[in-house]
Amino acid sequence: MSRPLICAPIAFALLVLTSIFGAVIADETHNLVGTWRLVEAVSEDLSTGQKTNIYKGTPSGFMMYGADGRMMAMNVDSGRKQPAAAAATASEAEALFRSMVAYGGTYRVDGNRVIHHVDISWNEIWTGTDQVRDYKLEGERLSLATAPSPDPFTGKMSVRTIVWQRIK
Repeated sequence: MSRPLICAPIAFALLVLTSIFGAVIADETHNLVGTWRLVEAVSEDLSTGQKTNIYKGTPSGFMMYGADGRMMAMNVDSGRKQPAAAAATASEAEALFRSMVAYGGTYRVDGNRVIHHVDISWNEIWTGTDQVRDYKLEGERLSLATAPSPDPFTGKMSVRTIVWQRIK
């Protein structure tokens, strides 16, 4: 049998598998599209195994994944104090800054991970970085977990897991 006759079926099979695999990835990205409300934020300290709420009170937050591959997230702690005057003092502004996380950029799905490429952020350390999250989608709940890394609030090595509920 000639080489072109052998290669044609293999090429066709690879094309079919690539199409199927591409459709699965597209389906996973499609599953994230929408607006999500923050329902839980927990940090697990890797040195002790202790799990604590990331925020002091009941957090509030939203994340949006667009069909265009863009995303935005903003989370704030409850009990944030409004500044006493129209312009926040330095200490008031610091307290507000330290009780929030906000960023936006692009996203893509790679297996069980979603990668947020940060174009703009409340914390310039994140701008230009990729924030990689393991994700699990169960019904209308989405869990995103960091890799082991320093907690941005405490500096301790931890895994932070954020749970979202789809808004309909």
